[in-house]
Amino acid sequence: MTGDLPRHPSQLYEAFLEGLVLFAILAVLAHRPSLRRRPGIITGVFLLGYGLSRITVELFRMPDPQLGFLYGGLTMGQILSLPMVLLGILLVLWGQYRSSREPRTNAVG
Repeated sequence: MTGDLPRHPSQLYEAFLEGLVLFAILAVLAHRPSLRRRPGIITGVFLLGYGLSRITVELFRMPDPQLGFLYGGLTMGQILSLPMVLLGILLVLWGQYRSSREPRTNAVG
């Protein structure tokens, strides 16, 4: 179908966004003690980042031939990534809410 038409190297985009960029973001966040004490934040950022990366990369990929473009020009990969993004947002918000509700304890010593 596309034959000799030039294409984007979407696998390289995927490796860059889902590999290097997401790893760098998570590595920085994981080294912050204040975030490690908040359950759900780092996992939520991972799900959010991975889902957004997938949605972005899908803009440059050919849709599945048997499916094509679906609702509003979205591909199946983008539609399947939306719940991951929503779950990531919920986990980040839950982690922030939970940490704000916990009593503060002062370590003596």
